[in-house]
Formats: sequence, structure tokens, C-alpha cells
Amino acid sequence: MTPIPKSIGLIAGKGIYPRLTIEGARKAGITEIVMAAFTNETSEEVINLVDKHEVVRVGQLGRMIKFFRKNGVKQAIMAGQITPGNLFDLRPDIRTLLLLGKLKRKNAESIFGAIADELLKDGIELLPATTFIEDALVGEGHCFGPPFSERQIGDAHFAMGLAKQVSALDIGQSLVVRHGTVLAVEAFEGTNDCVRRGGAMGKGQALLAKVSKPNQDFRFDVPVIGPDTIRVAAEAGVMAIVLESGKTLVLDLPAVREACKDLGVSVMGIAPSDRD
Repeated sequence: MTPIPKSIGLIAGKGIYPRLTIEGARKAGITEIVMAAFTNETSEEVINLVDKHEVVRVGQLGRMIKFFRKNGVKQAIMAGQITPGNLFDLRPDIRTLLLLGKLKRKNAESIFGAIADELLKDGIELLPATTFIEDALVGEGHCFGPPFSERQIGDAHFAMGLAKQVSALDIGQSLVVRHGTVLAVEAFEGTNDCVRRGGAMGKGQALLAKVSKPNQDFRFDVPVIGPDTIRVAAEAGVMAIVLESGKTLVLDLPAVREACKDLGVSVMGIAPSDRD
């Protein structure tokens, strides 16, 4: 069994993801959490939960690594979203400029993968983003809300198979279907806007599928849903959600369960198979 380190580094974006990671780390026995927080991304509430922090701009890789090394960080976790537009509006330091100059493709996956490599050069291992919150990974079968109907189960398998194909093309990891017809495919805009577009045409009978990409790097890129996902889906008339089991995080599980109960949104987990 891998010993629990005394301290851990946390690269924290926005949302509740960082808070849940901090809570999980404390339960696991981590006594010191050293956070790199991002300007206009990481909340003050989350910053106040850690022992040491440094606020950096997206793009200040050298400053972040220097801060971690100063505080003896050997392992770090990325938790929380960075606003996609900020990845294309960088004010990079020299180390980031050198990193970006080596990349042939500049998307979130390539940028974060290169950041992980740079951290490792300085002796900082980037752990899976599910570390300390593995119990929040969705299981297989019915999870929340009303049970799926036979038609919804059919749509779920149909959507899951297509979503895996679309994700392999690096377009997006979510899509919305209704009775075997694709209504919307996620791209740069994110899951919630995809849900709104698809729901507008679904007439209350649409289904959302969310999956991981083939060979997804779970150090920095984990599919997630939270209470906001359920609320947005209900408002859009998307009353069923299918998730890839074992590879999708449900953030703030009690709140998601309650939202599904109150709003009538069904959630189930499926492990993709050859027939999907």
C-alpha cells in the first residue's frame, strides 16, 4: 500500500471540485495542503481551506513550480475547471512560452499534458485527478431519479456508442439524443450549452450521454457532473442522463441525488461495450 504523504500540492480551478478534493485529502490523513490558485478562477472559500497558497495567473507555470518546490511538494493534483477561453488568452511566463513553443497542437489536452511533464522535471508527480474522491465515480446501473424506461435504455446505449466515437475525434465528450436521433454534440462550448441546444429540440424526451475519451489522461481530464448539470438538464427538458461508469465523477453526490429526486431527472451508469 502506498504510504500517505504528509503534504500534497493542489492546482485548483473553479467550482466545488477542489473543495471535495481537499475534504477527501483531509480524511485520508493529509496534514498539509499547498495550493496553486488561479486569478479569477479559484474561490476564496476554497483558498481558505488550505494551509499554504499562492495565487498565479493561468500561464505562470514557472512561478507555480517554484512555489511548490519551495514548500517541498513532491506530488500534486489538478482539481477544478479552468475557463476554456483562458487557455487561449494566456499571458505566459518564460517557462510557459518555451513549453508552448514545443507543442504542435495547442488544445487543453496537449497543454495540460506538457504541464505534467514540466512538473515531473522538477520532481513533482501529477496524480490522477480522482485521487481522494474515488468514491464519487459513478457506478453501473441506475443511480438517481426515476428508473429508465425501455426506450430510454435503448437511447442510452445508442448515445453512449456515438459519444465514444465523437470523443475519439477530440470534438467533445457529450451529446444529446431523442429516440435514436442526435440533437446536439458538445464542442468547445461545454456540456451545459450542448444540453440547452439539444433540449430545445427534444420536447422533454431527450437524453444526455457523457463519456471519457479513449486513452483519456485522468491526471487532468475527468468527465464530471454536479447539481448544476441536473438543474440545467431539467430546465432544458433533458430528463435522462447516461454516464460512463467508473470514469465519470459525480460531484456533491447528496445534492445531485436530491436534485434528481426533486426535478425528476434520471441518471444511470453504463460501461460501454462492443455493441454500443
